[in-house]
Amino acid sequence: MAPTVPLAVLALVALVAPVASGLGAAPGCDYPAHRWCSSRDIAVACQVESRCRSLPHPAAPPVELSLYYESLCPACREFLVIKLFSTWLLLPEGMLNITLVPYGNAQERNVSGKLDFRCQHGPEECLGNMMEACLMHEAKNFSTYFPVIFCLESGSSVTKNLEAQCLQIYAPEVDSGRIAACVQGDTGVALMHHNAQLTEALDPPHQYVPWITVNGKHTNELQAQAEASLLGLVCHLYQ
Repeated sequence: MAPTVPLAVLALVALVAPVASGLGAAPGCDYPAHRWCSSRDIAVACQVESRCRSLPHPAAPPVELSLYYESLCPACREFLVIKLFSTWLLLPEGMLNITLVPYGNAQERNVSGKLDFRCQHGPEECLGNMMEACLMHEAKNFSTYFPVIFCLESGSSVTKNLEAQCLQIYAPEVDSGRIAACVQGDTGVALMHHNAQLTEALDPPHQYVPWITVNGKHTNELQAQAEASLLGLVCHLYQ
């Protein structure tokens, strides 16, 4: 009487046999047939990648969105708070990269060798722009500073709620003293100068704020789609 073969062994043979018989490995493939589809690196080395259906597909590059805005601009605040922040919360990590450039319609002047900024909504907006630029500079991590900026833009005062409310709630690990030193010193001026250069380099030049670029491009159609349904636009563009 023939020896009984365990069912688990028969199942393993059934799984491996089609791979071994149906796939031809590249010459020089040093891996046994049952490992050809165990990882993408091995599948590539054995030139059987297209036949390994179980391999995870590589992640698509994220959609790149840049927002050129002013801290006290009502339309900018509405888009950032209602559309951009909520979309960022809903999407899985890695689908959307956001760049925030607080400057907008400000003007940069050289006064007696020092840079001076004039903003559309007055000195308080210039302060708000610089505070948010310094916050980004000090916090560095987007997921750390974006909730703080959301808090500032959705609150009663962009310039007065940083330390007492927004930073304490959303990013208590960020040193408010370093942000204040940045705003009052040369670093804040340098950051605003950088934002001025980014804004002035836009092609086509910005005509209003908020000004939105998607994957480095701005068109009236993209702007309208982003403002109408940003989540839908990102999901459509993500490959």
